[in-house]
Amino acid sequence: MVLTADSLLSELLQEKPEAAEILMRFGMGCVGCALASGENIRQAAEGHGIPLAELLDALGIEE
Repeated sequence: MVLTADSLLSELLQEKPEAAEILMRFGMGCVGCALASGENIRQAAEGHGIPLAELLDALGIEE
């Protein structure tokens, strides 16, 4: 699966379990969040006030 900014957080965590640590570094408790199953990476970044490009770079994902 190719991950993008529009991939769900649940998909991200399934494909790249190591992403949980990166999300936590950004202050995103998405690992246990109920929204993770229906929220995409872009929405999560916006909701937490995190620059999308910075988060995607840390996750190794292209927009």
